[in-house]
Amino acid sequence: MSTAGLPRDARLRRPADFAALRTSSGRAGGRCFHMRYRDNGLGHARLGLAISKRVSKRAVERNRIKRLLRESFRRVRHQLPPVDLMVMAREQAAGMPGPELLSEIEGLWKKLLATKPGTPEPLKPADDTSTIVR
Repeated sequence: MSTAGLPRDARLRRPADFAALRTSSGRAGGRCFHMRYRDNGLGHARLGLAISKRVSKRAVERNRIKRLLRESFRRVRHQLPPVDLMVMAREQAAGMPGPELLSEIEGLWKKLLATKPGTPEPLKPADDTSTIVR
């Protein structure tokens, strides 16, 4: 049985990968999220999340934000260019309902596609088969 989760090769796991994104990378942001990205040369996009306690003291809220980010990335990762991404949440994200956060996240993916020339295909609207909508 295959899982619908995010495979290991689609995630940033090493501290060096996160450090490289902090020092030299492109930036995009919105009201609730800030994203850093850089080419990775692997042929596929990878996601790293940095959701600190500054966003919310409650782990439940931080985990909800991370689940929404992973779910959205899982749906569009094959359309994204081969980059490493680090998404950080801002304090405003903690109080926002799930559908608003998802629309904000989709806006980030569109910004990323707009800044990267020669992307494979335009971003399609998210399907409504998501398991996480709050």
